[in-house]
Amino acid sequence: MHGYQAQVWRFLSHLLGDAALAEDVTQETFLRVHGRLRQFRFRSRFSTWVFAIARNAGIDALRARERRARLVESLPSGQPSVDPAVAVEVTEGVASLPPLLREALLLVEVLGFTYREAGEAVGVPEGTVKSRVFRARQELVAWLTAEDGTEAGHAL
Repeated sequence: MHGYQAQVWRFLSHLLGDAALAEDVTQETFLRVHGRLRQFRFRSRFSTWVFAIARNAGIDALRARERRARLVESLPSGQPSVDPAVAVEVTEGVASLPPLLREALLLVEVLGFTYREAGEAVGVPEGTVKSRVFRARQELVAWLTAEDGTEAGHAL
């Protein structure tokens, strides 16, 4: 598998347009390959199978990046593009959320689950997920807009 690493990275760096992200997704690709080796049925070349997994991992990374960008752009920051410093602040703000709110927000906004799917994943009604995502967004905005830099209080 090591013989494919450079080729997969090169493919992903062009697909993603980000060398550092391509490194992460290359690692993810080979974790997926290793975890699915028993599923390889020799119906295609091994390299074709590896690149299909790389492509899917790359598409997943692009979708996740788009979701994070949408989340950052939905904040009342007034900035037209995603600034890396703002992205770090959003990551810290999300990390500061209570686990139940963070879980709901990540499932819906980052992973792209529908409210129903997220509810099924965590075993709660769809309305509960909607409520948690709403509260998570409120707390995230409060955390990011706090003038004194302290975290907003978190209530479950």
